Amino acid sequence: MDSATVLWELFATFLMIGAVSFGGGYSMIPVIEREVVHRHEWMTLPAFTDAIAVAGMSPGPIATNSAIFVGFRIAGVPGATVATLGTILPSLIFILIAASFFYRVKRSKVVKNGFYGLRPIVAALIFYAAITFAVGNGLVPTNLEAFGWETVVLFAIFAGSLLALFKFKTHPIVVILLCGLVGAAVFS
Repeated sequence: MDSATVLWELFATFLMIGAVSFGGGYSMIPVIEREVVHRHEWMTLPAFTDAIAVAGMSPGPIATNSAIFVGFRIAGVPGATVATLGTILPSLIFILIAASFFYRVKRSKVVKNGFYGLRPIVAALIFYAAITFAVGNGLVPTNLEAFGWETVVLFAIFAGSLLALFKFKTHPIVVILLCGLVGAAVFS
């Protein structure tokens, strides 16, 4: 396949992803995975979860970072550029159109209820992405025989992170750093 075709496919794929994904970057991960890993087979699932991990830790929106990472891996700087444009273009167009009309309908009960109805699916998509990420990286075994001390430690880190974030209101950066230190100490 020639480079122009690859660039067009990257742009079209990420344009579609950007157009159909609601709820922010994390809710886009299942759609990106389906297209990048399963449909186009540009990456394996472990490579994709690594890309998402890097994109999540990098400054900026995870969806845009994912597009940059995948695009660069497939077609270098031009690939990163077209994938990023494809991802952000639908949002930019939608926001410009919505802003011009939203002022007129901002008090509409139908509009308010429509946005309220989107909240559960966004939460479900984020949860799906978390589970897929955990299974794809071997953090959650797919059979009960695989539960070992490593899995118990990972669940303890997960539970401790939730406790620190929700109960003690610890800053997320502190939690990330502590979990990284615990992981380095335990699994080295």
